[in-house]
Amino acid sequence: MEALSEAKHRGEYIIMNVLGDKAIVRRLSEMGMISGKKVTVISLSTDSSGMMIYFQGQRLAISLDIAERIVVRDIKEKAGDKLHSLSDLKIGKSGIVRKMVGDRALRRRLLDMGLTNNTMIKVNQIAPLGDPIELMVRGYKLSLRKRDASCVLIEEV
Repeated sequence: MEALSEAKHRGEYIIMNVLGDKAIVRRLSEMGMISGKKVTVISLSTDSSGMMIYFQGQRLAISLDIAERIVVRDIKEKAGDKLHSLSDLKIGKSGIVRKMVGDRALRRRLLDMGLTNNTMIKVNQIAPLGDPIELMVRGYKLSLRKRDASCVLIEEV
């Protein structure tokens, strides 16, 4: 993990934390910059000129001071070798899809639903008896059977 201002290359990053005083954190959260969101670096910071990012469909220029307060992780960076099943994730927790297992038809169906590699997912709700699981994927809600969710291996964020 590193500050956004210390990003070494252009590409996609995941926001891990936003630091600073309450007013700045609140302002950034109102813009949607909260942990678990994806941000794309368009141009790196040079000197004190700031940087250009792509966030939620908009190009934004942010100052070096703000970029230093946003802690990010490269989306391709592996946090560890420990992958968990999506069915084991608790309510409110988020993860990144890393691998699909199971038969070809199931993998195809999950891919068609939007569960592709490097996609952020969040467990929204779990039914009272534990099946199905409601997920937030790419801004929409998706319900999966626990049996199907166990075939999706994720890295918890």
